[in-house]
Amino acid sequence: MGLPSILRVRRRTPAAEAGVLPQSGSPSSPPPYKEHDQQQSPAIQTPAFTEASIKRATKLRKGFAISASVSYLVSLVFLILVLIGNTSNKSVLNDIYFYKLDLSDIIPQSVPNASLINSIAQSIGLHDFYQVGLWNFCEGYQNVGITFCSKPQKLYWFNPVEVLMNELLSGATIALPTQVITILDILRITSQIMFGFFLTGAVISFIMIFVSPLAVRSRWWSLGLAFVAFLTSVFIGAATIVGSVISFAFKYAAEAQSDLNIHARVGVKMFVFMWIASGFALWAFIVHAGMMCCCVSRRDIRTGRRQVRNGIVQAN
Repeated sequence: MGLPSILRVRRRTPAAEAGVLPQSGSPSSPPPYKEHDQQQSPAIQTPAFTEASIKRATKLRKGFAISASVSYLVSLVFLILVLIGNTSNKSVLNDIYFYKLDLSDIIPQSVPNASLINSIAQSIGLHDFYQVGLWNFCEGYQNVGITFCSKPQKLYWFNPVEVLMNELLSGATIALPTQVITILDILRITSQIMFGFFLTGAVISFIMIFVSPLAVRSRWWSLGLAFVAFLTSVFIGAATIVGSVISFAFKYAAEAQSDLNIHARVGVKMFVFMWIASGFALWAFIVHAGMMCCCVSRRDIRTGRRQVRNGIVQAN
């Protein structure tokens, strides 16, 4: 028969027999229970984002970065057409030029024996037309087409006085007025600047095709890329403006000579190709500049500047 629990003798431990009281942290006595311990126990911290959530959050930024790369690709294609235009007598290249001078009837018909004089000029070396590209010039006759293209050379500029002297006067020198010399110097400097800017813009555009996607990483990348994009846009835009001004200036100057029957035509294809390349380079710069302050980057999420909750980006 068992005794009531109140009469049962509890077995004393050796420590109790020795008069040592158990400590609160000893194994023999469990720690006192507190109700709020369960509430204050630290929870396991899990990251608020995953790689998939980062990709979703930066999808818009990635799309703009890809659009910048595509813009540079398109710009590069048209810059290549500008660079290789008029370099040889081929069906595609010979129709890409800045401007074309028509000297087939350089002596007006109002002058007596004008047809005879024009025929004599052609027989001693004057061609019907001269068209100018970035690297060289080509010449030919109306009923034959292009018969000769000069050797491409860097920093080329078209000197009409020199060409006519070499073909009509066998390289003889003529004392030119100071005004003509000044105009030729300006033409040489601007043509060489245009050459250098187009070539530089093409090289940087090629590099930016592969570098532009780095803007997804952070706004600091966008800052550097925006600066390079600005320079690229300036190079291509300035070269395009210079090329357009030179072409229309030649057309105006040639047709302003009332004593000579000279016609000039601006190359439509070259004109369109230049401005398309310039337009896409400008758009790429706008995209990179916009990503400095807009669209979430990967760094924004990793550093906590932007939080991702259920696939939605939230600002702190």
